[in-house]
Amino acid sequence: MSAYISSFATIVRNHVATSVAGDDPKGMLVDLSIRDLALIDAAELSFGPGLNVISGETGAGKSLLVGALELALGARARVGGGGQVRDGAREARVEARFEFPRPNQNSGVAADRALVIGAWLEANLPDFVEEWESNRELILGRTITSEGRTRARINQRPVPLKSLRELAALFLEIHGQNDHQKLCEADEQLRLLDGYAGAAKPLAAYREARRDWVEAVSMLRDFNDACDERRDRLDLLRFQVGELAEAELKPREIEGLKVERELLRHGEELLRELGGITDRLSESDNALLDQVRIMERIVSAWQIRVEGLQEPADSLRDAVVYLEEAAAGLVSFTDAVEVDAERLEEVEERLNELERLCHKFGSDEEGLIDLAARLEQELETLEQTESSSEKLEADVARTRKNVAAAAKKLSKVRAAARVPLALEVETALAGLELGRARFEVALLDRKKSAPTPELGASELDPKIAADLFHFGVDGAETIEFLLAANPGEAAGSLAKVASGGEVARIMLALRGVLASSDRGRTLVFDEVDAGVGGRLGPAVAERLRELGEVNQVLCITHLPSIAAAAHLHHKVAKEVRAGRTMTIFDELSRTGSEEARVRELADMIAGGADEETARAEASRLLRAFA
Repeated sequence: MSAYISSFATIVRNHVATSVAGDDPKGMLVDLSIRDLALIDAAELSFGPGLNVISGETGAGKSLLVGALELALGARARVGGGGQVRDGAREARVEARFEFPRPNQNSGVAADRALVIGAWLEANLPDFVEEWESNRELILGRTITSEGRTRARINQRPVPLKSLRELAALFLEIHGQNDHQKLCEADEQLRLLDGYAGAAKPLAAYREARRDWVEAVSMLRDFNDACDERRDRLDLLRFQVGELAEAELKPREIEGLKVERELLRHGEELLRELGGITDRLSESDNALLDQVRIMERIVSAWQIRVEGLQEPADSLRDAVVYLEEAAAGLVSFTDAVEVDAERLEEVEERLNELERLCHKFGSDEEGLIDLAARLEQELETLEQTESSSEKLEADVARTRKNVAAAAKKLSKVRAAARVPLALEVETALAGLELGRARFEVALLDRKKSAPTPELGASELDPKIAADLFHFGVDGAETIEFLLAANPGEAAGSLAKVASGGEVARIMLALRGVLASSDRGRTLVFDEVDAGVGGRLGPAVAERLRELGEVNQVLCITHLPSIAAAAHLHHKVAKEVRAGRTMTIFDELSRTGSEEARVRELADMIAGGADEETARAEASRLLRAFA
């Protein structure tokens, strides 16, 4: 087995060599704070680089630690508290603090991940960018009340739960007790192959080309679907535009017509009454204006001879002027008054027409003028659209050509990585007691699969509908991991032929192979040793420890060999205090002595920390990973 372990270690080290081993700073979980969560009253845990292990008896609360992390990272809380909030508490709180390196010329992928985080914050939470640039720290928090209400926070500020979940996915990955089964899913297998192949750029280019093509197909479909509706709209627009154009609308016309209508309606009465005033004011034998002029001359004559008449004389002179102006104005006005029944009828008809249009279109006069311009523009656009089907079809053909070219490049990258990935996984599996297994990566053309409807494909041209299936969201092929666990067996689908333990080992092997392309993450494994016997434990421990060279690893385990490989070791236990059961965390690796770890490992080995043989084996395991 040692030869197998050595060969696997060589693979990992070759990948790690792309960065400065040991000097490449990692983004990592630094602290985890838990309050009033299930059996945890209060806990403050610290984590470091490399392999962090959590051990303890079954039921002590090890997986509760993973549950706390999941909550801090946006996992769905159970309705109504569901036992998550500790009895007697109003709410449970979890906070996880992460630190990340600053990019520089010698930065590795971990620093690149910090750039990705910064870009995500700028796009989604721009208010956080300045703080992020200042300290390169993220504190992800979650509060759950006993009624089941939750609040999400980043750096102590409220955020939508979706934002918390999306941000956490950039740098932390949790593998639960059954999550290795995800490896049997085609989407996960394709993601792993693309990660190994470095296919991020060609995949992004393909998806962008596909978006353009799907949009062009969608526009053509909408154009065809809306053909009858568009023609009905054209008929209506042509009628409405013609009706409004025929009305020859003018600004403020209604107001002017209403004034004119009043004059025409009351012309005779105006001439009679205003003419009488004009006559009495200036045209009769004893006109008022003549009398005032006489008065003004008399007072002015006396004003020269006696004092005190200056003001009355001035007022009479002003009165003469005002009366003359009034008389002239009345004469001018009455001269303009018409008594014209035909013109009155014309005005009434025009007003009725304008008011009918206002009522019909639900608008005032100014609104009608604006509406006429808008309808003319819409009519012009629709008339141009009627002749654009050829352009839409050309767009579909052009963008389809781009998709095909991008798909070809992506397929080429995947095909080139398929065999090397399989060989490296086989080599890694040898170190996990699957040395005679054959692992294959099959690329399957989507054309040979049964199509599924998309974009209303059944309503499109059959060729376009087939293309929509062939060029899927992730490319023109699907992927399948195949395994033949024993010589002489035909390789079969991983989902059908691999046992749970085999799938778990393949997942570990893939994680090691992909280490160089996915550095800087925090990886959490909840009992990754499930289905793995004690004989295989040291090999699994070696894999996890070496994976810790390029990623921070948190692992919950029952195997002493894995616990011995830890750079940092937490023990979980249950205690009854003041009549209540609670979960206690003890950081064994920082006690200043190996005694605490020896006792825990001996307990894991033989169920008794005082047994001499178990303690000796525990010490041996610790020395092996020193």
